[in-house]
Amino acid sequence: MENDQTQRENIQYNSTLPNENRDGQNESLWQAGLSKVDNQAIASFDQIYDVLIVGGGITGMTSALLLQKAGKKCVLAEAHHMGFGTTGGTSAHINTFADTTFAEVEKAFSAESARLFARAINEAVTQIHANVESYNIDCDFEWKDGYVYAEDDKQAKELDGLYQSTLRAGVKASETISVPTPVTYKKAVLLPGQAQFHPLKYLSALQKEFVEAGGVMLEGTLIDNVESESGIHIASSGHATIKAEYIIYATHIPPGGINVLHFENAPYRSYVIAARLSDESYPDALVYDMQEPYHYFRTHVVDGKKYLVAGGHDHKTGHGDAEQAFNDLINYVKRYYKVESVDYKWSAQYFVPADGLPYIGKLPGGSEKIYAATGYNGNGMILGTASARVISDLILKNESVYEDLFDPARIKPIAGFTELVKENADVAYRFIADRFSLDQLDSLQEIPENSGKVIEYKNEKLAVYKDSNGQIHALNPVCTHAMCVVAWNNSEISWDCPCHGARFDPEGNVLTGPARKNLEKVNLHADMSKA
Repeated sequence: MENDQTQRENIQYNSTLPNENRDGQNESLWQAGLSKVDNQAIASFDQIYDVLIVGGGITGMTSALLLQKAGKKCVLAEAHHMGFGTTGGTSAHINTFADTTFAEVEKAFSAESARLFARAINEAVTQIHANVESYNIDCDFEWKDGYVYAEDDKQAKELDGLYQSTLRAGVKASETISVPTPVTYKKAVLLPGQAQFHPLKYLSALQKEFVEAGGVMLEGTLIDNVESESGIHIASSGHATIKAEYIIYATHIPPGGINVLHFENAPYRSYVIAARLSDESYPDALVYDMQEPYHYFRTHVVDGKKYLVAGGHDHKTGHGDAEQAFNDLINYVKRYYKVESVDYKWSAQYFVPADGLPYIGKLPGGSEKIYAATGYNGNGMILGTASARVISDLILKNESVYEDLFDPARIKPIAGFTELVKENADVAYRFIADRFSLDQLDSLQEIPENSGKVIEYKNEKLAVYKDSNGQIHALNPVCTHAMCVVAWNNSEISWDCPCHGARFDPEGNVLTGPARKNLEKVNLHADMSKA
């Protein structure tokens, strides 16, 4: 067997994105001036670990720390580096409520389910604060009031439903006539006990505590296959293998072959900007409207500079124009705030569950002792933390009070089934239609520099990217996960799959799952590079 160092070299994995700090070209506010944590360990590839955690975002790091502190021997494998994915691109809200309202949970499940959902959220908020206090984490954690406001009668009716169901779920809320927003509104609700933090400072501290507790952190380690033998899971990364009794997929959506969870979650992109204002009208609160598309606002200070953090204008992955979404968001913010400069703009991916609740627990169709967590909607910080608590309890105690509520194999209510049909009808449409709507170009000269396009060229369908030097990079446009045709993301400089959310860099390397294999490179004739 190869020695540990040789195996370590075999599992290096690198992205060719201009920004290697996260899964897109645009730098987030959280990456500004933040130095990379370098506290990896060399794994013992002969050892059988108790738990292998796949994914180094908030779900994976929290799970790893909880289990390592509880006495389990854990190894965490991250394909890129800690915080590379959605955690590095979050808007970093910590809420006592979720995008799926308690009213929606009551309707789709039951009033008791809504109360249990609220309890899980509250425990996640408590867990984050407890970690900050226990480990003395300097991550800009601050308690804030939250406000949701309605601008017309229709929104006011919806807000009243949100308010009443929030009270029934046992979450503190009250009506208010005062909201720190320049927008004119008709009705508003105050939700105390919200919070905000710097997600990468928080995640770095969890990583440090995990390694100091004896945990093994492997970055640049893409798990490309898992097999089971005599009750032990054998995970492969290149030519190296990692053995573990349990596996947790903390990858936002389970990677690999087609799984039922890929059809029960729809991938979405969300857009965020960090702007400097010419006055001091920064809100000292977390503020949300009820528009469609929605908007939210808060304030964060980084390196002594105050920023208005604003977001929204979400759309399904691979279905919208990213630059247009940014422009729409910026123009909306400028209507109400005196924007001096937009210093950062970035986007991130999340998954909307078919029935409104996250899927947390044993991976459907998987081997025993393989767990997954997905379907956080736009609430990754709280539901990622909640997932870590649920899965840790399932591994340590073989039970959780939330096991049935979040069971990935649960039978969906009618509301969820309707949403499932709608989302997957769209997937089927994209699978077929994209094959017949490809642009045909007489010359590759028509593609602008630093841009991509799916085209038909000399009877071949190609995903073509022209870099800033005019060099052509051609790929097979068929996603390696479920054979859908990828679409170009003109802001994050990536190829995005409109079906299940896999994303690839301009060279076809996997950025985010569920795909495990890179897009196939196509060798064009030499003169094409001059087109």
